[in-house]
Amino acid sequence: MANISFLLVLVIVPFILIGMSSAQLTSNFYNSSCPNVLSIIKTAVNSAIAKESRMGASLLRLHFHDCFVNGCDASVLLDDTSSFTGEKTANPNSGSLRGFDVIDTIKTQVESSCAGVVSCADILAVAARDSVVKLGGPSWTVLLGRRDSTTASLNTANSDIPAPTLNLSSLISSFSNKGFNAREMVALSGSHTIGQARCTTFRDRLYNETDINATFATSLKSNCPQSGSDNNISPLDTTSPTTFDNIYYKNLRIQKGLLHSDQQLFSGGSTDSIVNTYSSNSATFLADFAKAMVKMGNLSPLTGTNGQIRKNCRKTN
Repeated sequence: MANISFLLVLVIVPFILIGMSSAQLTSNFYNSSCPNVLSIIKTAVNSAIAKESRMGASLLRLHFHDCFVNGCDASVLLDDTSSFTGEKTANPNSGSLRGFDVIDTIKTQVESSCAGVVSCADILAVAARDSVVKLGGPSWTVLLGRRDSTTASLNTANSDIPAPTLNLSSLISSFSNKGFNAREMVALSGSHTIGQARCTTFRDRLYNETDINATFATSLKSNCPQSGSDNNISPLDTTSPTTFDNIYYKNLRIQKGLLHSDQQLFSGGSTDSIVNTYSSNSATFLADFAKAMVKMGNLSPLTGTNGQIRKNCRKTN
């Protein structure tokens, strides 16, 4: 009997390990099934950013808002229907999340090259990396093999995507809930070296907070009055808004963080030293950011036979 049990272990354990390993993401997932996918995505992303440099930040944000809601499964791309509620109307997404048309274009091109093979979730992950690279930031190897969800969660989008009003302790908790430490949270916040924010997200900081550079605040008020003009935008990094660099951290040190949540990273708290490091050492920031992006891309992916490969990123098959 003992021998039979031992033999069962020999048979079952390798099977379990093989099952586990097959569910992991890999860098060469599409090498044979869709060998041109990376070049297709890169060309499309570069074209979109050439037309509008802000699009790079928008595509990066799409990936982030996807991954923080039940993992990197392209749930963020699903449109609402009469019988289905997606995540697009969640508070962090409504009226501000953009780049869906670029993803649609990429998906159409990828489907023409290899139909039914490449997931929308993987397209989001690669487009985010390519956007950062196009705007002068670091590159990293995107692991692939994610599959697309058939569900979405408006409630989780509202609860799990960190709001621009959060204090430092809440930011640390929000990222910790996804497995990130404080240093990784500060590194990922560096994505605000590119992109724009709406007046409604920083009005309260402009008119009611004291830890803001006075000249900086004055320069923003004409575009963001105390009432109205909610959708007027200002750059998150006022110095180099379309270059992926470490200026964001230099701005925090002189109280030029646009969002409350930005300035919280340098406000006399536990993350000041990390901001100082990234401010003075660009290479350290870029390396840490790349590592944190790989980690974010690994959040709860659907793999194997879970989920599906959507034909249209906006709706389930």
